[in-house]
Amino acid sequence: MSKQPGPLREAPEPLEANDVMTVTVGTAVWFALFVVQLPFYGWYSDHGHTWFIWTCAAGGGLGLVGLKYVRSRRDAIARHRAAAAAGPGEDGPQDPQDT
Repeated sequence: MSKQPGPLREAPEPLEANDVMTVTVGTAVWFALFVVQLPFYGWYSDHGHTWFIWTCAAGGGLGLVGLKYVRSRRDAIARHRAAAAAGPGEDGPQDPQDT
């Protein structure tokens, strides 16, 4: 048996997903869990499990940060694709010798 690897294949294109919807749903779930657990704060406090509630609040807060990130990423990708489709003459890089 040979230890040589077989021929290398080209890496596949990355899959595109609806990241904004994924993060939005996850954030909504964290906030829903937070709201559902709030009426039971006394029970959680008596048993030393208030961190359950605050974990859900933190998940929702971080989800909002993630939502801002994926929206700006989506918009940056769209701007890049539009600039690439427009070609170098319109919004692309300028030749410094032309000035």
